[in-house]
Amino acid sequence: MKKEELKELLKDMSLKEKIGQMLQLMGVFFLEDADSVLTGPWQSLGIEEEDIRTAGSILGTYGADTLMKIQKAYMEKQPHHIPMLFMMDVIHGMKTIFPAPLGLGAAFDPELAERCAAVAAKEASVSGLHVVFSPMADLVRDARWGRVMESTGEDPYLNGRYAQAQVKGFQGEDMGQPYKVCSCIKHFAAYGGAEAGRDYNTVELSEHTLRDFYLPAYKAGIDAKAGMVMTSFNTVNGIPASTNRWLMRDILREEMGFDGVLISDFSAIMETIAHGYSADEKDAAKKALEAGVDIDMMTGVYAGNLCKLVEEGEVEEAQIDECVLRILELKNRLGLFENPYKDADPKKEKTVVLCEEHRRLAREAAAKSFVLLKNEGILPLDATKKIAFIGPYTNNKEIISSWAVTGNVSDCVTMEEAAREVLDTVHTTYHAGSPMLENEYELIGFGGILAHDVSEAEQQKMLAEAVAAAKEADIVIMPLGEHYQQSGEASSRAMIDVPEVQMRLLREVAKVNENIVVVLFSGRPLDIRELSRTAKAVLEVWFPGTEGGHAIMDVLTGKVNPSGKLSMSFPYCVGQIPVHYDAYSTGRPDLEGKKEKFRSKYQDIPNEPLYPFGYGLSYTTYEISPVSLSSEVLTDEGLVEASVKIKNTGKAAGTEVVQLYIQDITASVVRPVKELKGFQKVELAPGEEKSVTFVIEEPMLRFLRADGTVGSEEGKFHLWIGCDSMTENMAELQYSCKRK
Repeated sequence: MKKEELKELLKDMSLKEKIGQMLQLMGVFFLEDADSVLTGPWQSLGIEEEDIRTAGSILGTYGADTLMKIQKAYMEKQPHHIPMLFMMDVIHGMKTIFPAPLGLGAAFDPELAERCAAVAAKEASVSGLHVVFSPMADLVRDARWGRVMESTGEDPYLNGRYAQAQVKGFQGEDMGQPYKVCSCIKHFAAYGGAEAGRDYNTVELSEHTLRDFYLPAYKAGIDAKAGMVMTSFNTVNGIPASTNRWLMRDILREEMGFDGVLISDFSAIMETIAHGYSADEKDAAKKALEAGVDIDMMTGVYAGNLCKLVEEGEVEEAQIDECVLRILELKNRLGLFENPYKDADPKKEKTVVLCEEHRRLAREAAAKSFVLLKNEGILPLDATKKIAFIGPYTNNKEIISSWAVTGNVSDCVTMEEAAREVLDTVHTTYHAGSPMLENEYELIGFGGILAHDVSEAEQQKMLAEAVAAAKEADIVIMPLGEHYQQSGEASSRAMIDVPEVQMRLLREVAKVNENIVVVLFSGRPLDIRELSRTAKAVLEVWFPGTEGGHAIMDVLTGKVNPSGKLSMSFPYCVGQIPVHYDAYSTGRPDLEGKKEKFRSKYQDIPNEPLYPFGYGLSYTTYEISPVSLSSEVLTDEGLVEASVKIKNTGKAAGTEVVQLYIQDITASVVRPVKELKGFQKVELAPGEEKSVTFVIEEPMLRFLRADGTVGSEEGKFHLWIGCDSMTENMAELQYSCKRK
């Protein structure tokens, strides 16, 4: 349809019909057994049967057959036969599940993320979906917050590169093309800044911090033409995001230029009442509409109040028209007016979903996401040795994270299954060793409390078998870590450690065998001080996805040399949190090598994290030359090339992530001690040397200045090129601005 035709359609719609387009409900409302499932609840939401008939979109349901039936039945009853939008949380894969986003960020490979998003889009589209709630561009600095697993990490630049790549992967150049879907950037804004790491909690940031650190990644996704943005649950400047006119209209739409659909998060508009900002549902509806929120997800706030507000003159119908036109335009961009089913195809769904090509990419992505945190020469594995796998993740298929809601754990390859394909069965044994969690640990999943009771007698038997196996083995591989439901939404943890029952297993095994390799599963950085001291090697594998078992064995055996780098710092302990590499200095920094009392430091722990952002080892070693600059002075119209030579000094081929950091030494506001400004992945054969060059230009030096404008300032800059954020390989650069 042309825009003029959409406007004519809008003119012909009744007010009630328009408001229906602004309502999103769960797909279960439209299933044949909805009456038995939803008797009562839909009425308590203030939803009437007419609202259900005219609701413009649904979430949480997928499958080509199901959604085609829903679309057909809906359009037959819809007054203007307007097609419905189908949306879903496709966070890191549809059915083929890729590494959790925090792990995918550790690959330092946006192009890989784009390929993964394209596969997710293809599987989602043939399954009938039109919109995916991804990527999550929230900056994260507090590992207590469970949703760090959905972010690509603590760095604005890295997050922005990934947001841009994923939007492109989902949408392509035209989301109406086959196998493409609309991408939804979330959660706008600053959801990752929850105080104390407690989900849904208050966010209290200065505007400077918001703009300089939290907003850039969203902006990158919007610049990539994401068709949708989702509001966040939290407050910004004391006002809930979903009713925050300044945030949504002034920043998102005016400053960032977003012209797509703005959707609330699940019940977020109604929750502004509990925040103490909206007096009642009617007030919440008015404020959210004024903020420009187009779709109310899963409440009756819009459906039950917007008609009255127009009739009473509290809001103008033109405000509703503005929202509905954006929704119609999105449906038009997806081509739904010409083909309401788009790519939904039950036959293709069976052949495309989880096909071998997609599994190969999942295996590649997982292996590239793993971070080797420690290795005392024990890896890669010597397959001639006697090896015992001991740990609750040895043969556990639950390796796809709590937000892989469309994935199926039965499709996952476990470590044991993969190991049996490549290791001698005579010299290899497999043992759980312990339960995943202590019996007293209450774990609440999507379906309620998850039972995990294992009797004391059974635990003792498991432990005894594990210790006996460890005694006989040359090497012990211990797959340990969080339960997948210990991270994700509503999964904040004050103590971010490996469950005690697993640590007890580690200690007992260590008494009889010191050659321990820990394979660590988690959705967040953990406190692993004891684990790191005990093991000879630690491989962080996150929640690796469908092909996790194969990918882990590829890395353990040396078929793949690990190249991942931490996208979020691992704290020394929880007392450091929030900890991130790009902090500000203070007037009293802790000076290395000096023991002074009146400095910014702890008495009992170091200031530095256990493993910093950008850190990760390899099975080979690298040398990086001092930084060479093409000029020591940068002008506003020129550029400087910063170069190093990197050499593989080991015996194995490998890939290193060479990272560029910059510091503005003196400015009108305090600047971070380091900021990532570029990275390159370099493949090197043993003994091979390559030159790596970064181009430094004035836009890379811009920031939010003291006068509220964005720009650069003259002065000296430090520039580092190395293998992690702690690199000391530095050069000095002078920036001279000719503009006055």
